[in-house]
Amino acid sequence: MNKKVVLITGASSGMGKETAIYLSSLGFKVYAGTRTPHDAIELKKDISERKLNIKIIKLDVSNLVQINSAIKQIEEESGTIDVLINNAGYGLVSTVEDASEEEMIEQFNINVFGVLRVCKSVIPLMREQKSGIIINISSFLGKIGLPLLTFYNSSKYAVEGITDSLRYELESFNIRVHSVMPGFFNTKFAKENLVTNLETFNKDSAYSFLASSLAPRIVEEINNGNDAIMVGKLISDIIDNDNFPARVTVGDKASKFIPMRKELSDEDFERRVKEYYNLK
Repeated sequence: MNKKVVLITGASSGMGKETAIYLSSLGFKVYAGTRTPHDAIELKKDISERKLNIKIIKLDVSNLVQINSAIKQIEEESGTIDVLINNAGYGLVSTVEDASEEEMIEQFNINVFGVLRVCKSVIPLMREQKSGIIINISSFLGKIGLPLLTFYNSSKYAVEGITDSLRYELESFNIRVHSVMPGFFNTKFAKENLVTNLETFNKDSAYSFLASSLAPRIVEEINNGNDAIMVGKLISDIIDNDNFPARVTVGDKASKFIPMRKELSDEDFERRVKEYYNLK
């Protein structure tokens, strides 16, 4: 059985939860970070029924003091953190014109600075032990733009940049850094992790047609997406393979669009996206 210690942020539901359960079933000791441990009812039930080696800890990625406290707790209990999975995040659905200053800042505060804060706290442990793996859960939308998701897109583009730079920065300390770019998965993301701007979805908005046509399509694709267990299995492969590529896609949507993005010119790719989502 694998005795490595894993910390997952945003682990109370969706891909984070499924990854925690899957890695625990393989023998990993998993710390499931969440802002609201009292709401992690389903995960608690799974832990109890399946006797999983998962400990739920309070971890808000927007709070550096709380992050440091959580890392200290893990270090005291387990001695180290072998694998960090930066999964916490959400999506703001808004046009650029309508978004408030607070909405823009909060999107990056969680999706980008949250990743940096947790890395900042975990890296000293990994550097001292001269080993570690950091896996950033990005999105296929970290390589592809879509209207109404400009802020989510750009935050995931930033995560890709963080991954690229950290790979250089940490290589000499034997710390691997990877990015996972999921497509749409059948989780509670559409219900619990999409935040909509009211102005954009107002019937009198200049963008009302776009909001009424594209947003339901995206939600439908999420709700009919792949099984989140695929992400957990992929992460297990990353952990086990020292030569795993820097980034990898997972899910039908990502596997379709990312290769297409690489093959086509910007203009041809935009044309394909417009046709696929009827953006005319």
